[in-house]
Order: sequence, then structure tokens, then C-alpha cells
Amino acid sequence: MKAEISGISRLRIGIDGGGVTTLVGFMYCPLECEICLNPQTLSRSYPRWEYTPAELYNELRKDGLYFLATGGGVTFGGGEPLLNHQFIKEFRGICGDQWKINLETCLNVPSSFLENVIPVVDEYLIDIKDMDPERYFRYTGKDNSRVLENLQILSGRGLSGRAVIRIPEIPGYNGPEDISKSEAAVRELGFDRVDIFKYDVYHGKRKRNLQNAEGDPPADRHGE
Repeated sequence: MKAEISGISRLRIGIDGGGVTTLVGFMYCPLECEICLNPQTLSRSYPRWEYTPAELYNELRKDGLYFLATGGGVTFGGGEPLLNHQFIKEFRGICGDQWKINLETCLNVPSSFLENVIPVVDEYLIDIKDMDPERYFRYTGKDNSRVLENLQILSGRGLSGRAVIRIPEIPGYNGPEDISKSEAAVRELGFDRVDIFKYDVYHGKRKRNLQNAEGDPPADRHGE
């Protein structure tokens, strides 16, 4: 099994989970956000590297002492890491339980993908965009029913305390009142850790334009 990796950012502090973390970015995403903060993960011309779980572990083990000393570990982002759910599960089997595994995810994937990694993930950093279905569709081009279903799964499993819900203020799409409604909705589901922030539209790239020029990303290779 191999996964396409857009990049590895080592020794990050206080950004992608507790302790020192190393961020691993997967290629591809199921969303078509109007403003994409990581458009390189969608470009077929952008350099990428293929790793097996064992190869990735050998690449990251140099950071292991930092992880152990600070309670940190590996954060999988992207793109959407849950498109590589089986890869993440196998990576955990190789690295063992001493490293934390965090996911930066939009949760807009089949619930089976999430269910597969629940036993191996320590923390979820979830960018929900906006809880309003119409606003979410207008911004991402996708329905958010899977997001809601997966949030309910995490809450129902008693895992809401392991999740940080990220709600961005997206210029032209939502404002303070909309964000307050989204925050109330996720708190009603049992999520108390909420991070509200503002997208930097000058650094964000328009993903739909990129997709139209270079084609849609491939479907998940592992299936549902």
C-alpha cells in the first residue's frame, strides 16, 4: 500500500495538536471549496512523493524523541487524510502507541472511513466550514450530511472531548451571526472545544478554477 504525500513539515509546536508534531499532507480532497488554502494537494503538476506506511515511519522516526518528550506525534492533513484511512491504520500498527496520531479533516467522507481509524486516532481537528447546508454547499460544492453523520458518530462514541471544531469566517460566505449558529449547533452535539478563525483570502487559492484546469482528483483507492 502506498499513499501520495504532498509534503512533510517537521517539528511544529502548538499548531496541529499537543506537543511537538510533524505534519504529513496527503494529496486530494472530496470538496470543491471556492477558496482553498492548500491548492497544491489538488494539482496533478505539483510534486508529490509516494510512501508505504513503513517508509513513512522510517522517515519520521528521526522525530520520535521529540514526540515522546512532549507528548506529540504525527498529524495527518491534506487534502483529506481520511481518503487514506487504511494507510493511517497500518501506520499506527508500525509506530505503536507512544506517538499520538492527529487528523486534520473536513469529515466529509463515508462513515466507514472514519470508523476504520477511530481505534488509532488520538485527536481530531475538524474544519466544518459552516453547519448551514445551503451555505456549505454554496462554498464547497458538496452536501454536508456526511459531516453531520460523522460528528454524531464521534459524539455518540464519547469522543467529542478529543475533537477541536474549527469554524472559519469565510469572506463572502458567512459572518458572525452565521458562525454563532454553527457554534451552537456543534455544542448541542456535545463538542466544547471550538476554534473560530478567519480565512486569509489573499493566501487562499480558488480550488474550483484549479480543478477545472487540471481535472478532478481520483476517487479513494481503498473503497468504502
